[in-house]
Amino acid sequence: MVSELFVDVQPSEISIAITEDRTLVEYQKESREMAFSVGNIYLGRVRKLMPGLNSCFVDIGSEKEAFLHYQDLGPEFTSIQKYVKQVSSNRKRLYPFAKATKGEPLPEGGIAKALEQGQEILVQIAKEPINTKGPRLSGEISFAGRYLVLLPFGDKVSVSSKIESSAERARLKQLIHSIKPKNCGVIVRTVAENRRVAELDAELSVLVRRWEECMAQVMNNSKAPFLAYEESSRTIALLRDLLNSSYEAIYVNDQKIFGEIKDYVSLIAPESTGIVHLYEGNLPIFDNFAITKQIKSSFGRIVSYKNGAYLVIEHTEALHVVDVNSGHRVKQDNQEENALAVNLGAADELARQFRLRDMGGIIVIDFIDMDRPENRQKLYERMCSNMQRDRARHNILPLSKFGLMQITRQRVRPAMDIPVDETCPTCFGKGVVRPSILFTDQLENKISCLVNKNGVHKFRLYVHPYVDAYLDKGIASLKRRWKIKYGIGVKVIPDQSLPLLAYRFIDAQGKEIDMKEEQELL
Repeated sequence: MVSELFVDVQPSEISIAITEDRTLVEYQKESREMAFSVGNIYLGRVRKLMPGLNSCFVDIGSEKEAFLHYQDLGPEFTSIQKYVKQVSSNRKRLYPFAKATKGEPLPEGGIAKALEQGQEILVQIAKEPINTKGPRLSGEISFAGRYLVLLPFGDKVSVSSKIESSAERARLKQLIHSIKPKNCGVIVRTVAENRRVAELDAELSVLVRRWEECMAQVMNNSKAPFLAYEESSRTIALLRDLLNSSYEAIYVNDQKIFGEIKDYVSLIAPESTGIVHLYEGNLPIFDNFAITKQIKSSFGRIVSYKNGAYLVIEHTEALHVVDVNSGHRVKQDNQEENALAVNLGAADELARQFRLRDMGGIIVIDFIDMDRPENRQKLYERMCSNMQRDRARHNILPLSKFGLMQITRQRVRPAMDIPVDETCPTCFGKGVVRPSILFTDQLENKISCLVNKNGVHKFRLYVHPYVDAYLDKGIASLKRRWKIKYGIGVKVIPDQSLPLLAYRFIDAQGKEIDMKEEQELL
């Protein structure tokens, strides 16, 4: 399997797509101003204790107060909070971590005995805000790296159970015990298998330095709440967790992000530096690599797959419901065999959809009814096999007597929901539009306004591919005439993400030009 990663950097957002054998399997989009991310560490203040829920609400500076449950405090919570007090009490120099002493065990009996209102506590985001809920917090502080995870005040070294060799597990455990600093626990990740001590020691030093920088922020800031440590960008975090020998290429369309990714890859896998490429083509990066079309066809309420069969996917706050339909697919004469074929195809597509949309929580799938127990077992095994590539923790139950399959999947952020139905950019759903024959006149008037009135002589005009084809029609095409009339700096480029009669002007610096209504000459 060949994996590729594509990063589309826009002024307001960053989109990340992962393909396996050219098929889109993961897609993430986030605002560049996004404030809360899983892994960020805050010094917050307890706002309200909820003994009935055995939890509390914590102010970390978000619009909605964050939620912290007693069971999420972690075994080292008191030790971390004791050290935070020691650091906060002396603003001149950082209290040495090696000299820190552990606190008392977490008191039993509930949240009211462990915390008090107004108390400052160090917490880490475990789940991003979802719907009406604020972020979910954890008192267990951790710093994830490529090979290791550092746990301040932990005392154990744990090795990933996916490393099957007992000799290698013993080697890694002994090695980490010999290099880890005092008052630190370490989790050894699967990719650390067969790695040299120098690589592991270098990363451990980086993780310890992050913890010290986090504490330096606590020392230098006098009043909670504030951000003490910011997790790596989503792109870097994905590379940290996913990069392996199956990755053939990484394409980025922004010079700065390209530099960050190349530096990170050269740090964690110097032999793979050559796979990072800066995309400088005129076409949007997702259009050039046929990703836009896959996004349009893979999201939405109805998703088609093999031979006319389709899925109907509905999202609610508590769960996701999927209905499997055969459509006009009648390839087999036998109804049971036809149902099995449709269900197996649905299992393949659903495993991809879970990763693509990052669907989490409870998922209920209504498969087509099958009478034979062996066919029901085949479907269950197929789903389990497909889900093995899913990094999120999940649990799959066999089909019930009603033909329903229940799946729980780890949820740390809202499910990705990309609207694929396009609102008419001209009438905005009213049903009445200007004559389409005048659309090219409108575009030319915009170009004339930019060149002759605003003095912008170099820019790109993005239009729908159908419009681009019309503008490029014939020897004396409109494209050619515009270039002669207004200068060679005018470039017209097709963009699959745009609705039919929509367009965008981008200046030489890559910023969108806002064409206001008063500039219209029609």
